[in-house]
Amino acid sequence: MATLVLDNGAYTAKIGYSQEKVSVIPNCQFRSKTSRLKTFTANQLDEIKDPSGLFYILPFQKGYLVNWDVQRKVWDHLFGKEMFKVEFADTSVIITEPYFNFSSIQESMNEILFEEYQFQSALRINAGSLSAHHYFHSKPSELCCLVVDSGFSFTHIAPYCRSKKMKDGICRINVGGKLLTNHLKEIISYRQLHVMDETHVINQVKEDVCYVSQQFYKDMEIAQLKGEENSVMRDYVLPDFSSIKKGFSKPREEMVYSGKYKTGEQILRLANERFAVPEMLFHPSDIGIQETGIPEAIVHSIQSLPEEMQPHFYQNIILTGGNTLFTGFRERLEAELRSLAPAHLPVSVQLPANPITYSWEGGKLLAHSPDYEEIVVTREDYEENGHCICEEKFDI
Repeated sequence: MATLVLDNGAYTAKIGYSQEKVSVIPNCQFRSKTSRLKTFTANQLDEIKDPSGLFYILPFQKGYLVNWDVQRKVWDHLFGKEMFKVEFADTSVIITEPYFNFSSIQESMNEILFEEYQFQSALRINAGSLSAHHYFHSKPSELCCLVVDSGFSFTHIAPYCRSKKMKDGICRINVGGKLLTNHLKEIISYRQLHVMDETHVINQVKEDVCYVSQQFYKDMEIAQLKGEENSVMRDYVLPDFSSIKKGFSKPREEMVYSGKYKTGEQILRLANERFAVPEMLFHPSDIGIQETGIPEAIVHSIQSLPEEMQPHFYQNIILTGGNTLFTGFRERLEAELRSLAPAHLPVSVQLPANPITYSWEGGKLLAHSPDYEEIVVTREDYEENGHCICEEKFDI
């Protein structure tokens, strides 16, 4: 019996059989400006000749799965002949969902997995639980860990003790990658070039040139200097999708400080935007979002737990999700936590080699664990007892 692991994120779906490697695929549909009528699904993104003005149709809104028509189309594509060729009657599925997911969404998910696709068995679980499973598997001596999952829609902080999640300590911050990209679009549109329709391109800009500043005010001063002294400034070459397929940051030595290029490429000049955008993860209140930053939320979460456990959590903080890939993110988080945490407790923040697929790898390990058969719900169970068996077995 094959096990399919699907970490169903709001931006990408991480999918693969438990014996094979993972694929990271956009979890949405696209329409392009040029071919208005045709809808592209998931990894058909590569077929679009001109991805400028790309229109995203997302199954998730504010982190919850609400648009089932789009999600079905993406899943049909993923499970179908072109991709994973799933034999449903002979396949078990591990699928992720957010913490405290609405029960109506959980019920729809059960119906689709068991009644439409007719999987042999299924396990619905939080992505953070898979990350914790992965962490405890790689460090068997540890009893506690704190999963910080900063993704597309929001950032979750979830403490785990002996593989059980501690519900009292779970925090959610409504700041994620989507907000960062949208904010970058707004400030670029306001300052130099109207890019409000160019989500795809600006997301690439964010990934290529943004970083987390270690000393925000010092970098702000550098960003205001003129010419070569401004070590923060970068010129980003925008793609035109004919000769330049993908945007890139101009190397320092090729930069023209006057900004007048002879080559006719379209240039975005970025200075303080590079670090002011990721700064929102640490200080959302800077742009008027009434949320705490990640470091304060971590301390708040740890302090809500029994005192004797707290030292273990400070030493085992694990970062997952795409936002943790910003250069300097781990160092800044560790430094801020060091200043907030009690002086006698050591603080350690760990960034895995691939934070995006970390929870998928945890699912892969779980699929091979000896008690896997006991935690899933089989189709017979579901047909006999309906949603209540899922409610009992799945700890969401």
